[in-house]
Amino acid sequence: MTDDLKPEEILSFLDEVTAWAGRVILSYFRGDFRVVRKDFTEGGIDIVTDADRASEDIIMGAIAREFPGHDILTEETETEGSGSRWLWVVDPLDGTINFAHGFPHFCVSIALMDEARLFAGMIYDPLKKERFCAVQGRGAFLNGKRIRVSGAEKLDVSVVATGFPYDRAYSPDNNVAEFSRVVTRVQGMRRAGSAALDLAYVACGRLDGFWELKLKPWDQAAGMLLVTEAGGKVSDREGRPTDIHTQSVLATNGLIHDALAAALAGG
Repeated sequence: MTDDLKPEEILSFLDEVTAWAGRVILSYFRGDFRVVRKDFTEGGIDIVTDADRASEDIIMGAIAREFPGHDILTEETETEGSGSRWLWVVDPLDGTINFAHGFPHFCVSIALMDEARLFAGMIYDPLKKERFCAVQGRGAFLNGKRIRVSGAEKLDVSVVATGFPYDRAYSPDNNVAEFSRVVTRVQGMRRAGSAALDLAYVACGRLDGFWELKLKPWDQAAGMLLVTEAGGKVSDREGRPTDIHTQSVLATNGLIHDALAAALAGG
């Protein structure tokens, strides 16, 4: 393909490759697989499974065949950039700890960037068969139907989600203080274990807000585009403009954004 990519072509490719990766992930989920620790620091809990690697192999192979010369940033394999204007940001299995414990909440997340700008993204939950997708400037969709963020205007009628970094046992910047500040001020708090799905749920109105610290680009790239295309707002924890490399992310329906940022800061 040329460098002038059509959104329809990208979405068709994402439909196919996420479905393929999802089938392979489910084949492992219902069978046997190995679990390997990635972080041997004291208290480290980051892991990878056979399913992560198999899904990543499928996605990277498909991108290399269909879009030769494009760069790829992915969780499990270190790649060397070629300087392409196009960058694929891939999380082959977001929610690996959930997956390893048989907890049915995980997904595949893929975003495509054009010159550091989010161009398209898809998050696919193979268990629920829910496919969230967005193209810059064209809105966000769930299984073909347009989605919008919620209309909650105050924290006390909002359900928000968060997560905790892998180094929480030994790092003081572990989100515990922020969690304590917010949990008594909202209607409900969720911690489901997949940042990509949390962002997708903000986009479709199941959640009113989400924040987390120390995410990686592949955890949040597709979800950030989904939220903004669904009418929401994405910033860093302090409410400042951000990108996929942020060390903290805050995503909301826009209406509670300032209030949630203030609560996180202790205000």
